[in-house]
Amino acid sequence: MLNRLKRKYDLSGYLFIAPSMIFFVTFVLYPMLKGMHMSLFRFRGRRQLFVGLENYVKLLSDNVFLRSMGNTMFIVAIAVPIVVVLSLFIAINIYNKSAAVRSFFRGVFYLPAVSSVVSITVVWLWIYNPDFGILNYVLKSMHVVNGNVQWLGNSATAIYAIIIVLITTSIGQPIILYIAALGNVPVELIESAKIDGASNWVIFKNIIWPLIIPTTLYIVVTTTINSFQIFALIQLMTAGGPNYATSTVMYLVYETGIKIQDYGKASAMGVVLAAIIAVISTLQFKYLNRDID
Repeated sequence: MLNRLKRKYDLSGYLFIAPSMIFFVTFVLYPMLKGMHMSLFRFRGRRQLFVGLENYVKLLSDNVFLRSMGNTMFIVAIAVPIVVVLSLFIAINIYNKSAAVRSFFRGVFYLPAVSSVVSITVVWLWIYNPDFGILNYVLKSMHVVNGNVQWLGNSATAIYAIIIVLITTSIGQPIILYIAALGNVPVELIESAKIDGASNWVIFKNIIWPLIIPTTLYIVVTTTINSFQIFALIQLMTAGGPNYATSTVMYLVYETGIKIQDYGKASAMGVVLAAIIAVISTLQFKYLNRDID
């Protein structure tokens, strides 16, 4: 009787995780293994020619890929720290307000996260428009610039314009998470520290920050992954231009696989990007978990 109940209990556990496992195998594991398999072949129409690691070797001398990888790394290096610091700063200032004010600003900052990329792109294309965009209008009114600046058409400014859009669309969820994390900080600890004469900085450094590190870890990792995978903004705003100044690895995978139909090379790019994301995410977990311990 006990053995029968145990088997039934074990079976029910498998049934509970079955939907998640099916989803993982179908939409994560299989595409990943298929991509690794395709990266070892050269495709000519429907024919497949096994070339081993040739596609990976070609990437080492592909200037467009190397520039796209550099652009991707640059975007991640700039966007992730700004998103973390800015979202924490905003969350701290919102948290001290009334419930109604908190709800209002939560909605305002979270709106870009739930809006379609197309609608966001339309707004920012209008802002950056060199002829009638509001950004040029404001800067010319303040005598910061003299003429119309091609924000997306200039190699020197295009990638920064993309990063600004990425940051504004990425801070919504981190703000919500930080507000929730701040709500879990014991009020008694903060009040005791204030009675002892601790400054706001000391309270943040010694009480608040250690307690929100787990939330910060999650935000850093997810923001890093999302920044590495930036694609839609690039496709809709610059198409990787001008002269590949805003091309990222994800956009190049699309361009190589869909437009050029070089599936083997595109798969190799995807595998390399996935490996880099995995390594960086692992290092982030290891470093921040050390602070938690």
